[in-house]
Amino acid sequence: MSFGFVLVVVGAIMRFAVSVHTSGFNIHKGGDILLLVGIILVAVSLFIMFMGAKSRTTTRTDIRETPSGQQRTEQRDDWGTP
Repeated sequence: MSFGFVLVVVGAIMRFAVSVHTSGFNIHKGGDILLLVGIILVAVSLFIMFMGAKSRTTTRTDIRETPSGQQRTEQRDDWGTP
């Protein structure tokens, strides 16, 4: 995600802060490309981060026979964000 922010900053500087005219290579178009790639990278990173933050729960039940009847034990394991 931080690399995406770096690309956005560098692309914005190349697009809006540089006032040079070159032949053969348009620095403003390069800034546009870096800006667009940076925004896409940040959006994909946020999507992956929020999709991976789902919590998971596992419940295990153990039933044992004892002389006085049955003994039931439940164990619950939680993973992920509380």
